[in-house]
Amino acid sequence: MNIGKFTFDKNVFLAPIAGYTDVGFRAICSKQGAELTFTEMISAKGLVYGSEKTEDLLITTDNEKIKAVQIFGSDPNFIEKAVNHEALAKFDIIDINMGCPMPKITKNGDGSSLLNNKELACDIIKAALSSGKIVTAKIRLGIEENTSLNFVEALQKSGVSAITVHGRTRAQMYSGKADWDAIRRIKEIATVPIIANGDVKSKEDYESILDQTKADGVMIARGALGNPNIFADIKGLKRKPLKELINTHLDFLFMYHPEKYVLSNFKKHMACYCSGFKGCKELKVKAFNAKTKEELYKIIGEIDD
Repeated sequence: MNIGKFTFDKNVFLAPIAGYTDVGFRAICSKQGAELTFTEMISAKGLVYGSEKTEDLLITTDNEKIKAVQIFGSDPNFIEKAVNHEALAKFDIIDINMGCPMPKITKNGDGSSLLNNKELACDIIKAALSSGKIVTAKIRLGIEENTSLNFVEALQKSGVSAITVHGRTRAQMYSGKADWDAIRRIKEIATVPIIANGDVKSKEDYESILDQTKADGVMIARGALGNPNIFADIKGLKRKPLKELINTHLDFLFMYHPEKYVLSNFKKHMACYCSGFKGCKELKVKAFNAKTKEELYKIIGEIDD
């Protein structure tokens, strides 16, 4: 599959996940075989106004051979200013979030609210294209029902290079089962690559979603949390021991962020990593209470791979 000038092999990507796809997690997923990773979603207005938090989210490593950023917003003027901001100069692909269902995003007309306004959505794509870079979009099936076919047809005409489809409506949030058949119907009318997203938690799921949807690629979100080895499984690469994955993740975070910040923000990752093995609950509690990075590394060392 090609997205603009870039060619991919297994076409398996890590989704942008708010609060989780930090610089460390993207780095280890890339090392384990993810062919493309995205930053957490970035506010176009936050970037334009110089938010310090926004710039922290834009940190990348050399493991990300192709750099992709996801931004959100519903004002084409701010989108245009954001995509041409110097902080985005290093990025190769700009993805526009049109699928986030969270009220704090949608109440401002951003994210999945755009699914109700295809004209504005197309204006946003055109504004993003002013950067001269590859522009993609991530969408859902609709607000309360599937209205995706007309929406996708409109986006294609606006110049988008690829579309990722999460097989749920906004009303579903993250509940229920992703509608892979709906993604297949989108693929049937698509003139740009379609990337399927939703309920992929294993190599078998990856193969099944490709078979059922006929999509060009697959984007994995929650299925990768605590399990970056899912990309290695799909690519036929060697799985890394859990202890090594966590240590590498922490190494990258401590490289770019203060100790206090990492100790606090890594707890959500530990909750994902500490699952399904003997003593995982006790280990998680210890990690949550770690006061220094040395203490946290020592606790990770207790994992018996």
